[in-house]
Amino acid sequence: MPRHLVFAANWKMHLAPAEAREFARQFLARHAPVPDREYWFFPSAVSIEATATAFAGVPQTSIGIQDVYWDPKGAFTGATSVPLAMGAGATVALIGHSERRHIFGETDAETAKKVRAVLAGGLTPLLCVGEKLDQRERGETEAVVLRQLRAACEGIDQAGLARLVIAYEPVWAIGTGRNATPADAAAVHRRIRQELLARGAADSRILYGGSVNLGNAGALLAEPELDGVLVGGASLDPVGWAAVVAIPRR
Repeated sequence: MPRHLVFAANWKMHLAPAEAREFARQFLARHAPVPDREYWFFPSAVSIEATATAFAGVPQTSIGIQDVYWDPKGAFTGATSVPLAMGAGATVALIGHSERRHIFGETDAETAKKVRAVLAGGLTPLLCVGEKLDQRERGETEAVVLRQLRAACEGIDQAGLARLVIAYEPVWAIGTGRNATPADAAAVHRRIRQELLARGAADSRILYGGSVNLGNAGALLAEPELDGVLVGGASLDPVGWAAVVAIPRR
C-alpha cells in the first residue's frame, strides 16, 4: 500500500499568532484535503496554540513544534517541553533540524535524547538528517546521514521506530536555491530506508527538504522513494503553499 505523502511547513522564526491565523484563513480558502496526504505545520512556539485553533477540525492536518527540550519540566529558561507543546496543541515535533545542529550546536546525543522524549511523551517525531556542502564534496553524505540516524535510533524499540518519520535535508540546499536532484535525493532515501528496514521498521516515511518550491516539488514527488517534503520559505505564502500541497503525484 502506498505511504501517505506528508507536506510539512516549517515556518521557522516567522508568523506571530495573528499572522498565523491570517495564513490559515487564506490557505483554507484555497485548500481541499486529499485523502492520501497529510499536512503538518510547524509554527514558532508562540504561535502553536493560535495555529492549532485556526486549523482545528481540518482533515489530515497536524500542528507541530520546531524543537523540544528532553526534560518534561524544570528550571530551563527559554526551553519548551513535550508536555507544554502538547498543551498548546502540538501533535508532532521537528527534531534535529540542521539549524539546531549547526547554529545552536545540538549534538547527535542531544538529538537522540529529544527523539526519546518525544516518543515517550506521545508526539510523532520528524527527525532531520543531512550533510553539509564540504561533507558532500568529500563523498561523506552516506556516512554523515547514517551516523545521525543511528545515533537518534539508539535504544528505540520497534514501536517507537514505527512512529519515527525522517526528513533528509542536505544542509547545502537549505535556503540556497539549490536542491538535490530527484535521483540524488532518492538514492539517499533508499539508504535511509535500508537502515530502518534492518532495524525492523518496514513502512517508514522519509521526506525531502531543501529549497523545495512550486517549481520543483512535482519532480521531487515523482520519485517513489520520497514520501513528502519539508519546506521552509515557500511555506510562508498561503497561496503558494496551497498550490504546492495540491500538486498531483505522477
